[in-house]
Amino acid sequence: MSGIRTILSTVGVVVVMGVGFGMWSLIAPGEDRRRELLKNLPESNPVRMEETRRRNALVMQVLKEAAETNDNIARRIGGSGK
Repeated sequence: MSGIRTILSTVGVVVVMGVGFGMWSLIAPGEDRRRELLKNLPESNPVRMEETRRRNALVMQVLKEAAETNDNIARRIGGSGK
């Protein structure tokens, strides 16, 4: 009886994995769709990419300044006025 149970559970796992793979292959985009998605990403636009780099540099500069000071910058910039 134990051998039959093992075989049935193995077949069940294989069936579930097969169904999962089948659903994944139906949902996953094809190669043409994937290329189109990559082409339309914001990072593919050089102007937008430069804006992102500039913004990240400014954020890193603010974080560096905040790390170097003992002041509570959060209260100074937009905190409550107590």
